[in-house]
Amino acid sequence: MTLPSLPVSQVEVVLCDCSAQDAERVFACLRAHFESDRRPDDPPHETGTDRPTMWTGMYDTSAVPADAEDRPEAPSESVTVEVQGSPPAVRLLRAALEEEYTVHQVGVDAGDQEVQLQLRVEGRQGRGR
Repeated sequence: MTLPSLPVSQVEVVLCDCSAQDAERVFACLRAHFESDRRPDDPPHETGTDRPTMWTGMYDTSAVPADAEDRPEAPSESVTVEVQGSPPAVRLLRAALEEEYTVHQVGVDAGDQEVQLQLRVEGRQGRGR
């Protein structure tokens, strides 16, 4: 089975291994740079179960938001960020994360048309936020 490809400028983002508050901080960072299906008035929330929680969002790297948010706070703990999209769109999204946070690449699965990255994102030391 072949899954449909994302439009060339869109990146799917999945956050896990973090609190809802830290997920919202990462989503806020990305919303400050790109249009998204994640609205500020609908933040991630805990489900109350013992199962791991994952949060997803779609970001259009070709569209800058008209009402860019203030710079986000850093997450309190490291966050696993999985991104999937075209190589240029994934590069733009990663660069946006690197402007605010320390980013470590954990894994990569690259093809001609699409790339999947697994990143660990954490706040920078000495940055008063």
